[in-house]
Amino acid sequence: MSLVINHNLMAQNATRNLSTAYGALATSTRRLSSGLRISTAADDAAGLAVRELMRADIAALNQGVRNANDAISLIQTADGALGVIDEKLIRMKELAEQAATGTYTSDQRIIIDSEYQAMASEITRIANATDFNGIYLLNGNLSGSTHDGSAMASTGKLKVHFGTANDSAEDYYYIQIGCCTASALGFHGSNSITKADYIANNNLVFLSNDVLAMCTAFTTSPASVQSQFDSSQYSDMYTDPNSSYVYLFATDNSGDTHVIKGYNSGTYGYVSDTNLNEGASSSISTQALAQQALITVKNAIISKDKIRANLGALQNRLENTITNLEIQAENLQAAESQISDVDVATEMTEFVRQQILTQAAVAMLSQANSLPRMALQLMG
Repeated sequence: MSLVINHNLMAQNATRNLSTAYGALATSTRRLSSGLRISTAADDAAGLAVRELMRADIAALNQGVRNANDAISLIQTADGALGVIDEKLIRMKELAEQAATGTYTSDQRIIIDSEYQAMASEITRIANATDFNGIYLLNGNLSGSTHDGSAMASTGKLKVHFGTANDSAEDYYYIQIGCCTASALGFHGSNSITKADYIANNNLVFLSNDVLAMCTAFTTSPASVQSQFDSSQYSDMYTDPNSSYVYLFATDNSGDTHVIKGYNSGTYGYVSDTNLNEGASSSISTQALAQQALITVKNAIISKDKIRANLGALQNRLENTITNLEIQAENLQAAESQISDVDVATEMTEFVRQQILTQAAVAMLSQANSLPRMALQLMG
């Protein structure tokens, strides 16, 4: 290499090496101070993309755990109210048993019946008042088999979402709670039940009118049913989502509402005819009514227990879901850490190496800057 004064090539080489070492030292300093191997897209573009997707899923899973816990709180609220209703039904069974014996007078049974009626009214009040975050739980709003996203005003099941996507097999399921008013449990004032209560209590789903038009009458129904109704009297048609039964609602010549129950096996077959105006009595004012009420209360307790059992199963399922979500989030966090976090031991070794190279480059640059002065000695 020639000795020149216009260009200091050795200093330029030292400067380039210093710049490289100093840049690497800055990168190590940033990684060690942040704890992240990937801070910018330039560090690892593909790794950054994978990491951000993982972070989004982790955040969604953690929120899913909170969603599931909120659903458990909702279920516990409903179950707590049903526990109180349980106490009222047990007391009603006790009162019905008391009024059913012959050692009381009619006046005394009327007094007993007043408490019985108060218990029934309290059951309805509890069912209509129990809510979680403005969502009413026991009044039939959550009894429907369809979901429309608004459980506060309609009869639709409640969707609990906890997964990172929208797959019905993985990311959500539904909560259905039957109507628990006194009438829905079988206690009907004036020996009657409303059509709405019957639909809610049996979780029936409306079928479109074009289906209704196809069914003018049950093909195998008895002559008494065939002669009592014609196709114009069938107002609505419903189906049981858990069976093949269908239900036609009709009004007879006396103004009573009937439910004609049948099954669908290609043609509609008759099963039963229920007059809603001749439902179970809610009174124990006479010995005979009290004896009938014993069966009514028993059936109400069974209906209530089915709802509570379903809620208990849902709570257990949600608790298992939470466990699975927490494990999934933990494993995903570990995978994200492998991609994103810095290995401190390895990076510290690199930091020391680049620190030594930087110091050596600075020292050599200082020497290189002084080398052209040697040319002055030749000029003297």
